[in-house]
Amino acid sequence: MESINVKPFDFGSMGWRLENTYSMLPAMLHAEASPIQVRQPKVAVLNHDLAQDLGLDFGNIGEEAFAHLFSGQQLPEGSKPLAQAYAGHQFGGFTMLGDGRAILMGEHRSPSGALWDIQFKGSGPTRFSRRGDGRAALGPMLREYIISEAMHALGIPTTRSLAVVTTGEPVFRETALRGAILTRVAASHIRVGTFEYAARVEDQNVLNALVEYSISRHEPDLEKESDRYLQFLARVINRQADLVARWQLVGFVHGVMNTDNMAISGETIDYGPCAFMDVYNPDTVFSSIDHAGRYAFGNQPRIAQWNLARLAESMLPLLDSEEEKSIGLATELLRKFPELHEQYWLNGMRKKLGMTTAEDADLELVQWLLNWMELAQLDYTQTFRDLSMNVLPKEGPFADPKFLDWHGRWCERLQRENLPREDLFAGMKKVNPAVIARNYHVEQALRAATDHEDYSVMDALLKCLSKPFEEQPGYEKFHSTPPFPGYRTFCGT
Repeated sequence: MESINVKPFDFGSMGWRLENTYSMLPAMLHAEASPIQVRQPKVAVLNHDLAQDLGLDFGNIGEEAFAHLFSGQQLPEGSKPLAQAYAGHQFGGFTMLGDGRAILMGEHRSPSGALWDIQFKGSGPTRFSRRGDGRAALGPMLREYIISEAMHALGIPTTRSLAVVTTGEPVFRETALRGAILTRVAASHIRVGTFEYAARVEDQNVLNALVEYSISRHEPDLEKESDRYLQFLARVINRQADLVARWQLVGFVHGVMNTDNMAISGETIDYGPCAFMDVYNPDTVFSSIDHAGRYAFGNQPRIAQWNLARLAESMLPLLDSEEEKSIGLATELLRKFPELHEQYWLNGMRKKLGMTTAEDADLELVQWLLNWMELAQLDYTQTFRDLSMNVLPKEGPFADPKFLDWHGRWCERLQRENLPREDLFAGMKKVNPAVIARNYHVEQALRAATDHEDYSVMDALLKCLSKPFEEQPGYEKFHSTPPFPGYRTFCGT
């Protein structure tokens, strides 16, 4: 299909500084790819704040040019599009995969010197599509835009979304849906599954090249270290322990923690059936296909450790020439994960409850509160926000004698901080969000956009989510949600 004939656009004034370092890796790790031509690309949303961070000037480019750029109809100078190969354990089963509907346009060098992947998602089939159409529907692409920007505002490492463009063409899933392409920005798209793929090709030179590239890109201070592979693995493990703790501190459920959805950069990646938990329950699952609860909210640390074990297995030939010693080194690092995660999580919980020091009894104090919240079926985000306001309702769950006993113990704990009470609660407000991307409001925004091309609901939601720790007059409706039982999310593929 041919796109509408338009004169070539000049993207030079935008400030693109594209490199193609990933294309220099062994050929079996990637394949040339070209975005499909689409009938009538149209801008749905542009991320001007992210563009500014990247050093891109959106001021002198018209909407038609943006539409053609971010649909892949015309690429900036220096672009060398490719699809990345990777494998993955999906719900525990191993599969050889690859970018079936994503194309890396190139790597942009920002003014800070950082290198950022610029990737199209939904831009058509590649060598790795496995009979898929390589396309994406508007709803899931807007969902990724909303949730990834919400996570960024919460201070959680994440890929981000630079643009969403509609294609003017239908995408057929269970029904015909509006097609769209998302432009995703990431520190890199190297996944645990990328290492699994490299380990399976039976050419250690490929694995060596991938690990050296990953170290050069993400851990350059390790390049000359003799034990750099072991240190690299330790850092990836540490970052994932921190990341999953951050998810749980805000009630986030990733939903599909396959090994191809775990980035070695420590960023949250691949927003498919994800959502934020409303009522606290460790067994919370949103994904329509996670029938056994493998990726439930409370199971996320265990799955992260399982995924990291697959990374360690892939790297065994590099850790030591003796297999038994290599296994021992990897096992020692993996055993540290639960303790690392608990440390990050407990330190975060201390901040959520106004504690600036550590005491042995803190874990029990936190766990009691969570158990009570589960039994009382309380909203996770709102309960912590209420505690941070220092004025609790005198009726309802907060009047429960058991809670009042806990509250008394908590107040005694805060007295030992030796800080003004107002300072403690001010600190709590900085880590307990007043607003999250609640499922009800996200779905309202998506329906308005996909059914009526009305982006005003999404714009208002995004504006509120950009300042999650502030009480924002006029946006009170986003601070709570009507009952939304049985909510299910879908991967969109």
